Amino acid sequence: METTTLTQLTSLLLLLSFFFFFHVSNSSTDLPIGIHPLDEKYYASDVIKCKDGSNSFTIDRLNDDFCDCIDGTDEPGTAACPSGKFYCRNVGSTPKFLFSSRVNDDICDCCDGSDEYDSNVNCPNTCVMGGDFSYQTRRYRSRRKHLDRVGGRNANEVNMADSAQRLKGLKILVLVQVALIIIFLVSRKLYRRSRSKRRHSR
Repeated sequence: METTTLTQLTSLLLLLSFFFFFHVSNSSTDLPIGIHPLDEKYYASDVIKCKDGSNSFTIDRLNDDFCDCIDGTDEPGTAACPSGKFYCRNVGSTPKFLFSSRVNDDICDCCDGSDEYDSNVNCPNTCVMGGDFSYQTRRYRSRRKHLDRVGGRNANEVNMADSAQRLKGLKILVLVQVALIIIFLVSRKLYRRSRSKRRHSR
């Protein structure tokens, strides 16, 4: 009886986790690129006001590669506005914002590769289970070379931010692995207990 209940519970947990993963990965897919899901209603009207109140623009001017808002509200998915921010959904890993200057710069910054949708590189999606560490390390090295090449003054700040992001991803990966080990050990203990009860009842 306990084994059947345990099997049903495990199946239910797996089903819920798959539903959650696919629901999150497929939700807000019709949002324009670079927009945070919480801003979906903000960008839903035909005329959108810049978040800093400086201007307004029509929906057809969203992500048209021309900066209408000083704060970059109208260009979340392009590098047109210097103060714009691009949102990486990174389903399966940690979502994050990038400076718009990092969009389509031939360097994979989002683990889902969404920041390079119109560039010369093909970024593999490494978001599942926190991303692939070797891929993230290669991205970090290429970004450092790029900053050295263009003479970026804020190279240390960017490197520290990238390191913090990698540490967050690794922390999530470790927590998920520990949770899976605990679930496995508890399941095994319950299974052995139910087997020994069956033996004694005979």
